[in-house]
Amino acid sequence: MTTERREPAQDADERTMLEGWLDYHRHTLAVKCEGLTDDQLRTASVPPSELSLMGLVRHMAEVERSWFRRVLAAEDAGPLYYGDADPDGEFHLTEADTWQEAHTTWQAEIDAARRAAAGFALDDLSKGRSRTGGEPFSLRWIYTHMIEEYARHNGHADLIRERIDGATGD
Repeated sequence: MTTERREPAQDADERTMLEGWLDYHRHTLAVKCEGLTDDQLRTASVPPSELSLMGLVRHMAEVERSWFRRVLAAEDAGPLYYGDADPDGEFHLTEADTWQEAHTTWQAEIDAARRAAAGFALDDLSKGRSRTGGEPFSLRWIYTHMIEEYARHNGHADLIRERIDGATGD
């Protein structure tokens, strides 16, 4: 499977631009994972870190779920991989964890995020709050935060991928 990645049009309206850049960064993470085995995708960056490409994908599934479903739409969507006993569970992988499951879950959360966002204008405020409470967030803020979150983790993914097989690129 080859992920097609395109930058948004330079003359797009604001919402199309934000959604386009978010999709660009989603696709970038997918590209960084392409062509690797489950073992490679579970490979930690550098000990003692447990950061891996599969862990990043699972983390981003959690982040999509949190910001779009729990915060924006106020859905009762519990965590996928973490819990009170293991707050960083998305990064704690075992041999039983597979790319197929992680990728399918991540894509399902992206689809749910798109459906949730479709019901809001950029200036509309979220129906829910973050885990720490506080004020609601505009959809514009959530999109901008998600672009930042993916961009930061895609930098991590670049380094992890280069360590695994030497592949580099944007």
